[in-house]
Amino acid sequence: FGYVFNTGPEAEFFLFKRDANGRPTTITHDHGSYFDLLPIDLGEKVREEIVTTLKEMGFEIETSHHEVAEGQHEIDFRYSDALRTADNVITFKLVTKTIALKYGLHATFMPKPVYGINGSGMHTHLSLFKGDENIFYDKNGKYELSKEALYFIGGILKHAKGICFIANPLINSYKRIVPGYEAPVYISWALRNRSALIRVPSANGKYRRIEFRSPDPSCNPYLAFSVILAAGIDGIRNNIDPGEPTNIDIYNLSDDERKKRGIDSLPGSLMEAKEEFLKDKVLIDSLSEHIIEKFIEAKNEEWDSFRTHITNWELDRFLEIY
Repeated sequence: FGYVFNTGPEAEFFLFKRDANGRPTTITHDHGSYFDLLPIDLGEKVREEIVTTLKEMGFEIETSHHEVAEGQHEIDFRYSDALRTADNVITFKLVTKTIALKYGLHATFMPKPVYGINGSGMHTHLSLFKGDENIFYDKNGKYELSKEALYFIGGILKHAKGICFIANPLINSYKRIVPGYEAPVYISWALRNRSALIRVPSANGKYRRIEFRSPDPSCNPYLAFSVILAAGIDGIRNNIDPGEPTNIDIYNLSDDERKKRGIDSLPGSLMEAKEEFLKDKVLIDSLSEHIIEKFIEAKNEEWDSFRTHITNWELDRFLEIY
């Protein structure tokens, strides 16, 4: 097709205190919330130094702010082609962790480190360019989206379950993808509805894009962008219609209402996602056999370790009763 695949991730992270031995805890550094400022947002100076350092390294920083949960933050840098963006994600995470350590804190990109509050996602903005032309924009198209954009959405929706195995690669990832915490659970798209898996931000012209909301910052961005692109291109090749946007809060729909609308759910666990990935030839063909073999081997080992480990939840719930 001759397209350039541009991606713009929003990687959220937590700042936690360290204990007397320097080990990370899950005690948040502050009690701030969305867009709070000093003195409530105690992470502002840490973010400021992260931003300054990244700028000195050539990053174009667009926003920096406190996120919804206590101790949760977001720093967004300008989109670029997928390979450069993947490099930037790795650099960004290393810089963030290093500077947090300088302040005696631990920065984590773990998707759901604390029960009962929002987890950390990596909402990723996507677009296709040919030269200076944004292929996703059509001023005369439905919703000002081109047919290619709609088909790209359709492809991602079709392959969304399998994509999760790569873009949400931890057992912990699926504790974020639950109702009630602003994370996508249902496979649908919308114009400005944040309960949908894919959202279309209100931007026109060269900035027209889609936002894929399920990935989290624990993923390998090189692999994640590869399978996302493969799914989208499959949509374009096969004219996959995404259907009409769902512009209501999907969390408020009953199971029967979602079923009538044809809205399916993302996998509920890493192993469910693995099974979906293994059924998806388009995604499998987008990665090398060696990468898939080693990735599955690592995830199976992780799952077996988790499955046989005795957790505090089990002890709290069962030890006294039984």
